[in-house]
Amino acid sequence: MSKILTFGELLLRISPDANGAWLKNNEIPIFVGGAELNVATGLAIWGADVSFFTALPDHDLTKEILGYIENLNIDASRIALQGERIGIYYLTQGKDLKSAGVIYDRAYSSFYALKPGDVNWDKVLEGVSHFQFSAICPAVSQNAANVCLEAVKACKAKGIHVSLDLNYRAKLWKYGKSPVEIMPEIASYCDLIMGNLWAAHQMLGTALDDTLIVQDAKEAYLKHAEKTSLEIMSKFPNCKAVANTFRFENGEGINYYTTFYQEGTLHVSQQYQVDKIINKVGSGDAFMGGLLFGISSGYSTQDTLEFATAAAFKKLFIPTDSTSTTKEEILQTIKDYAA
Repeated sequence: MSKILTFGELLLRISPDANGAWLKNNEIPIFVGGAELNVATGLAIWGADVSFFTALPDHDLTKEILGYIENLNIDASRIALQGERIGIYYLTQGKDLKSAGVIYDRAYSSFYALKPGDVNWDKVLEGVSHFQFSAICPAVSQNAANVCLEAVKACKAKGIHVSLDLNYRAKLWKYGKSPVEIMPEIASYCDLIMGNLWAAHQMLGTALDDTLIVQDAKEAYLKHAEKTSLEIMSKFPNCKAVANTFRFENGEGINYYTTFYQEGTLHVSQQYQVDKIINKVGSGDAFMGGLLFGISSGYSTQDTLEFATAAAFKKLFIPTDSTSTTKEEILQTIKDYAA
């Protein structure tokens, strides 16, 4: 049986409306999120055995949050209760986490304060077959980066499959190190690396081929995806698979497709195109969750990719940080949009 553990910072998203009515009405939505919790939520909905590990302060609000996580069928028993605060971020409804509008308030959170030696990885990783985290974790602080390296080394020693999402957040990485100074060593312990061409360039130092990118055409992007995948696997021999997402805005809508390179073959998903979406937050997390679900469930590579892509696409129509789409709805979406 596969046991998946996701590791990262739990965050509260405060999401005001765009026209300022929240000030007049004294009402503002708050969502429980964080990339790795979003991944775990999708996996739990689809029936996977999944745990979430983070650090949270030991107080009543945390107790309510732990109950919320457990009600999602996510094992929260490994979460460390230490530190002083829960991380927060502010994002106007409908905006993307990569936009200039995101405001982070996560310095000195419990996760931020984690340092090497704080975590008993033998205990936290007990029974785990797959470990997932994102590049947001080492972006928070040098100590958090050191803890991530400690974690992947522990996973490697135990033969645990490690998945890394190359999430890039321009408003993080404020502690004096650039991503390319930190991420390559961490990535060297990872079995699956997911992101996009631009994130891989910023974080792992892979090449960007302007002759392909300037074409702004699907076939050119697919060719670049294969080149980037091969370069990553050459630089990091432990990596056995590379996934890339392509999400292009089209007015209020989206054009979306993905790739998965494994065992010498570039697999390409079907394409999704719609005129209007609701929320961009968490689609990449749904994609990563879908990959892990397919891999841990024994799906073929192509079926894994299609499941993950459809899961990510469906997330674009859900206002919360994490997906609420069932496995059956995802499988139906694949059929509905099949060319």
